[in-house]
Amino acid sequence: MVRLNWGMIGGGEGSQIGPAHQLAARLDDRFQFVAGALDQDPSAGRDFGRRLGLDPERSYGSWREMLEAERSRPDRVDLVTVATPNSTHYEIAKAFLDSGFNVLCEKPMTVTEAEAEDLVLTARKADRICAVNYGYTGYALVRHMRAMISRGDLGQIRLVVVEFAHGHHANMADADNPRVRWRYDPAQAGISAQFADCGIHALHLASFVTGQQVIRLSSDFASCLPGRVLEDDAMVNFRLDGGTVGRLWTSSVAIGRQHGLTIQVFGETGGLRWEQEHPNQLRYMPLGQRLQVIERGEAELSPEADLASRVTIGHAEGMPLAFANIYRDLSESLLARRSGRTADPARTLYPTTEDGLRSVAAIHAAVASAKAEGAWTDARPRLFR
Repeated sequence: MVRLNWGMIGGGEGSQIGPAHQLAARLDDRFQFVAGALDQDPSAGRDFGRRLGLDPERSYGSWREMLEAERSRPDRVDLVTVATPNSTHYEIAKAFLDSGFNVLCEKPMTVTEAEAEDLVLTARKADRICAVNYGYTGYALVRHMRAMISRGDLGQIRLVVVEFAHGHHANMADADNPRVRWRYDPAQAGISAQFADCGIHALHLASFVTGQQVIRLSSDFASCLPGRVLEDDAMVNFRLDGGTVGRLWTSSVAIGRQHGLTIQVFGETGGLRWEQEHPNQLRYMPLGQRLQVIERGEAELSPEADLASRVTIGHAEGMPLAFANIYRDLSESLLARRSGRTADPARTLYPTTEDGLRSVAAIHAAVASAKAEGAWTDARPRLFR
């Protein structure tokens, strides 16, 4: 089997997201972890990389050091994952794209729309992949929802309702916790906190399953904890370009909610509901019939769902497996490019830099709408108007 070389920037020891990327990238044995700049502290990053098994020569102290060394190597990395704070994504991703590397960037892809637009154009000019880690699109039954809607099982889609609410930032005692504090610091997070962190996952999921894009929105932001500059709760109404009505709620102060990513889609002839905390079941209500529960791994699902199912029916599916489907999609595209063949469309559903741009534009539109007391605001990127 051909193995692609993979490297990561950020995701160091104690990182929330780093271990998921490590598991996901190596699950299918398509990537081998060969290089990293894993911490903003050079010595800590080098030490952690060596303990993970990296060659000391390729356990770098900074992303700049990694870029300089890797671009001159004959065995340079084929894919670089950027898992650093939001404000650093653009500079790092652009530098690697300009040097001919393929990139998987954590979300939000950038802080400003101008930066996001530039990454779209940079990736196109370089003819390189710049994917964005909306990892929840990797779940098997999310992909089955997309397939059902695409083949018309629900008829015309009327309404999509999405939530991503948790209560893990509700405690004032955690205000100085570094893993919490940066998310509400405009210097590191940008102009939005909870919507940019979790809300755009929900918004992107709505577009992913319906095949429609957000064109305008109206939002209401709140900072429920005193002293927070950025929002910890948001309600967003939106409209999709296929005529579908959208509703979104996201919160980090909803005590009792753990990881409440949920999507409901209602069409002319049926409705669907999926919850990330219960990913093995997709609830389907055909018009005038009884509720059906579709189980991940059962027979006669869509090819997209079959390809994304990793464990036998009845066993728990987890977030690293969903991330692994993103990495497998990327490996399919990279290997197809290398061999000059056409990639399998059922294996190339990873979110793109264009998706990242749409999300960044939506963040800025939502912030502007909230400041204008909920005024309806154009959410399309300038590049796509």
